[in-house]
Formats: sequence, structure tokens, C-alpha cells
Amino acid sequence: MWVNPGEIAGDGLDNDGNGYIDDVYGYDFANNDSDPMDDDGHGTACAGIVAASANNSIGVSGINWGAKVMALKYAKTDFVASTADVIEAINYATMMRRDYGINVRATSNSYGIFGNSQAVAQAIQTSGEEGIIYVASAGNSSTNNDLGPQYPASFQLPNVLSVAATTRTDAKASFSSDGANSVHLGAPGVDVLTTRLGGSYSGFSGTSAAAPMVAGVAALLFDYAPYASVDQVWNALLDGTDRIPSMAG
Repeated sequence: MWVNPGEIAGDGLDNDGNGYIDDVYGYDFANNDSDPMDDDGHGTACAGIVAASANNSIGVSGINWGAKVMALKYAKTDFVASTADVIEAINYATMMRRDYGINVRATSNSYGIFGNSQAVAQAIQTSGEEGIIYVASAGNSSTNNDLGPQYPASFQLPNVLSVAATTRTDAKASFSSDGANSVHLGAPGVDVLTTRLGGSYSGFSGTSAAAPMVAGVAALLFDYAPYASVDQVWNALLDGTDRIPSMAG
């Protein structure tokens, strides 16, 4: 986990003056408290795909086991989330990079919102202007996002990378949304073994699994080239793909 160097855990104070008290590992914007632990295991599964530790004879390895995970929780137990909380979570990452020098370079976004919110789009765009790539799950409705956009993955912004899900045989997952103009690449998203709440491990499926795969690779690229721009990493990710028949179009 990322640890905020400007905070003293548990003292009830906003030590770094960023407007959030005891935001040691991130923040829970849905419940307005400093404990961003997830309630249902979705965030834990995504985080494991990005950054689970390697070479320790325990469980699984993430894509980038040197990455730090900043936990930004936007939804409550019943998956209910407000647009305002989504925006605040995105803005928090941007603020910590811009104003506090925290090396946030990629966000992994395995969620959907209702409608084409220009306020959410603006928050994502601003994060890109500060050097953060926004990796989004394409959706699990088996539909074409060109015809029926799913947000935030369908925002046509230069830092948004929309990810479909593929199987272990490089087929497109039956549930995965696609779209020649609005979905950029596919990544493994069926029965991906990852971390679970309580210290267990199990398979995890959905474009929610595919997006953190790509976010982990983005973090690796930024680690390799710390001064690379969002555009350079965005293009490198696409240039590094295999063109497979199941993803044609």
C-alpha cells in the first residue's frame, strides 16, 4: 500500500493540509472517512492484479509488484455511488500529484457511472494534464460501446484507455463490451487468480480484471521511463499489443 508521507496515522489531524484527516492509505469518499478498505472484495481483487507481491511463496504475483496502491473508495457496500464522490476520488489523485509531489501516474478504474457526466470528464481530463493515465474497464454488457457508450470508459479523452476482456485462449470474453472507436485493447479478464478479502485467493472475471492488468503495465512503463508523457505511455501500450483475430474491429 502507498503510505502518505505527510500524515501521522490516527492523530485525528490533517497533518499535510490537503483537506483530508488521516488519509494514510488513501480515502473513503463514499463514507467520508479515512478507511478506504473495500466491503465486497472488488477493490482487493483489482489491487492484487496490479501489485500483489512476488517471490514470497504466497498466493499470486501482480503485474507490477513494485507499484504502490493508493486506495480511493467511491462506493458504499451496496455499490451505490454518487457522481460527486467519483469526481472527488479522481481529483484527490490529481491533487496529490500536482500539489504534494506524490508519484501518481496511473489510475485503475473498474466501474461504471450513469450517463455522460461532463464534470467527471473534466476531472479525468485534468488528471491527464497532470500526467496521469486513466485506465477504464470497457463494461460487461456484451454490447458495442460505439453505439451505446458506457462511461467512464467511453469518454474520448487523450488519457483514457478503455480495456476489453479476453480469455486464456485469446478469445474475446463473451460478456465483454467492445467498439472499434471507443475500446482500445483487450487484456486477460476471465478466471484471473488474484487476492481476496480475508487473505484468500480465487478467480476473478470481468473487464474489471482486465483494466488493472493494463494499469499495472502502465505503471511499469512509467517506472522504466519516469519522465514519459501520458501520450507516450498510451501509445506504447497500444504499440505493444498483439493483433489477435478475436479483437478484430
